[in-house]
Amino acid sequence: MTDPRSTRCPNIVLILADNLGWGELGCYGGGLLRGAPTPRIDALAGEGLRLLNFNVESDCVPTRSALMTGRHPIRTGALQSVPAGLPQGIIPWEITLAQLLKQQGYATSIHGKWHLGDRPGRFPTDRGFDEWYGIPRTTNESMFTSAAGYDPEVTPLPYVLEARAGEIPRNVAIYDLDMRRRIDGELVARAQDFISRQHQAGKPFFAYVPLTQLHYPTIPHQDFSGRTGAGDFADALAEMDHRVGQLLDTVAALGIAANTLFIFASDNGPEFRRPWRGSAGMWQGTYHTAMEGGLRAPCLLRWPGHIPAGGVANEIVQVTDLYTTLARVAGAAVPADRPIDGIDQLAFLTGKSAKSAREGFLFYIKSELRAAKWRDWKMHLVWEPEPNAGANHLESPLLFNLIQDPKEETDVNTTAGWARTPLRRMMHEFQEGLKRNPPIPPGAPDDYVPVVKKE
Repeated sequence: MTDPRSTRCPNIVLILADNLGWGELGCYGGGLLRGAPTPRIDALAGEGLRLLNFNVESDCVPTRSALMTGRHPIRTGALQSVPAGLPQGIIPWEITLAQLLKQQGYATSIHGKWHLGDRPGRFPTDRGFDEWYGIPRTTNESMFTSAAGYDPEVTPLPYVLEARAGEIPRNVAIYDLDMRRRIDGELVARAQDFISRQHQAGKPFFAYVPLTQLHYPTIPHQDFSGRTGAGDFADALAEMDHRVGQLLDTVAALGIAANTLFIFASDNGPEFRRPWRGSAGMWQGTYHTAMEGGLRAPCLLRWPGHIPAGGVANEIVQVTDLYTTLARVAGAAVPADRPIDGIDQLAFLTGKSAKSAREGFLFYIKSELRAAKWRDWKMHLVWEPEPNAGANHLESPLLFNLIQDPKEETDVNTTAGWARTPLRRMMHEFQEGLKRNPPIPPGAPDDYVPVVKKE
């Protein structure tokens, strides 16, 4: 007999790795070459769709904002320049993906890193999530307590927090290096419990699992220390593969794989800091740059019976598109009272359309327009191939064909100048939109309400 719950809205499991470069996983050319085979994630890729041109924002906060709001961070003011304890992340006026899904009857959880607000009113349990266990900001804070001269009177101790909707988050444990090793195991165990509880209750769920690996300090759980023989980074990569496998196994054991959209992605390009430097594979650059290595990140999607297995695509998809597409999957309408940058990609992802619904996008770092992508073309207005190398503001933008020149080494302005026309047109239209609807300033207070004009 068919389980009546199989006809309900699909469950959604969204795992977001932290600083996982395009070249780390076996299915993207890494794996064993990076010292750690990734068999569980590679198998997931074979069971669904592997995106080769999934694009994100410049670093942790902007990407998470884009995912949660469907809006580029230049609009939301969610930049990584606001100090801890001040109004970080997104203002309460923004409508999160969790809020949209909750309105559709979904149980919602986040087990992991939030990084979109670290004070009452801005915690995830204030923003549509039923429950949360994780960190409010970032993993490098785990190094504070072992740093010479650290003063908790000046910079408060970092904590792992826990809360349910309507509660003030409570401190669970100091986020130190020992907890840094253990946290992903605990995140996944709690996510497994959430999934099991919602299945037993017969309720569709959105399980958002923003892991902390491979963010620096990239050190593994003790159970994985020395596992690969290739060092901490490879051990941490092996652990991450195992954690993804644990969630896949939970979905399989409950018999709900056919009605679960399972997504694995990364928030940005690889870490650039040594000794934790990551790999972008065939691309040049890391996060905090506008190079392809910073923009492109892994993204795998499995939904049996909807997304054909074994698919591979080099069509442009942008992280804001997940907001709009997942809203469609859940039967929710995206907000109509503000500009939404995400595009519904359901037809493309399910194989009903061979082409992405998106031809390009603009790429900002903080409030500065750095580059634009359109089809196979990329134009840089500011050239900084390595973080902190010195941004060169170009009098004449550089133009690259990414199929012919994935490393972005040969400017083709003189031979392919025609491609500047659609790029410039896209830039003009977006910037005119910003004039009509000015960006929310970083650090805006909770009661800030933009005046929105029709696009």
